[in-house]
Amino acid sequence: MLIRALRRPAFGALIGAIAVFAVFTATDSTPNHLWLTQTGFEAWAQQAAFFGIMAVPVGLLMIGGEFDLSTGGMTGFSAIIMALLVGTEHWNAWAAVAVTFVFGAAVGLVNGLVVTRSGLPSFIVTLATYFVFRGLSVGGVLKVNHGSTSIGLTGTHHPGLDSARDVFGGSFAHSSSLQNGYQTAILWFVGVTVVGVWVLGRTRFGNWVFAVGGDADAARKTGVPVRRTKILLFMATSTAAALVGVISFLQTRTAVSEQGVGYEFYYIIAAVVGGCLLTGGHGSAFGAALGACIIGMAFQGVIYSGWDSSWNFTFLGVILFLAVAVNTLTHRRAMRARR
Repeated sequence: MLIRALRRPAFGALIGAIAVFAVFTATDSTPNHLWLTQTGFEAWAQQAAFFGIMAVPVGLLMIGGEFDLSTGGMTGFSAIIMALLVGTEHWNAWAAVAVTFVFGAAVGLVNGLVVTRSGLPSFIVTLATYFVFRGLSVGGVLKVNHGSTSIGLTGTHHPGLDSARDVFGGSFAHSSSLQNGYQTAILWFVGVTVVGVWVLGRTRFGNWVFAVGGDADAARKTGVPVRRTKILLFMATSTAAALVGVISFLQTRTAVSEQGVGYEFYYIIAAVVGGCLLTGGHGSAFGAALGACIIGMAFQGVIYSGWDSSWNFTFLGVILFLAVAVNTLTHRRAMRARR
């Protein structure tokens, strides 16, 4: 039974999530002990949702043996596209959402084609894409907005904005104890996780992902479409980044040129904490979602515990190191036991 549990990539993340939750339950220093209330849950779940929507497809890509470092820049640039189309060009919000998603998928297609056809490391290709988006975000916003680093909506008449915001940036389950309700981003996080778990565990494509990440040459010899699989994975990560950008803009009605900078590392950390090996071929969509929950709890728990927020980075560094060590050791032992 224990060996079977150790073979599951999400097992370590589940134990880690329980431990982190217990730590912040014990250290909560807020007057009303908010950590265990609906307010506390909503606070860290909202954080986890933004990380998790990306962590799941990033985790699948890592299982497939590739990385995408452009995701942080892509989330910010997607929000800027929304701001420009809706705020500056006065497009219908739904048309802007559609264009943003198409743009996200196209970026993933380009990244995937370059990686699979050129043989260049995905680390380098997507890092280059990231810098392109950084330049476009900063330079474009400064030029369009006459020196300001943010673009916000002005006025009240924006066609389709209210309905689009209800779907992507609204809230639900309002109550007397939680008047603002839960953000719909949490539902998107759950939806992305369910789809990721189903694809990876119940479809032929999921088998291809594991095969490609484990040994691409062997997979190719057995008829697995290696190139197509990797391209689709890149498209999934970029489309998810577009989704995060859309949600962010519709929640705040503002896009900032620095938005998303550095977040690509949080997505990778969440996937690694969730059991996705850096070498590919092993991991879990559910584990990546749990990794995002751990990061969300860490960000909010540090605040509720009254610690300096700069300790977030130390906390994440320790979690990442322990996760990599535990994942590697348990995977080796499980493989040894299987033999």
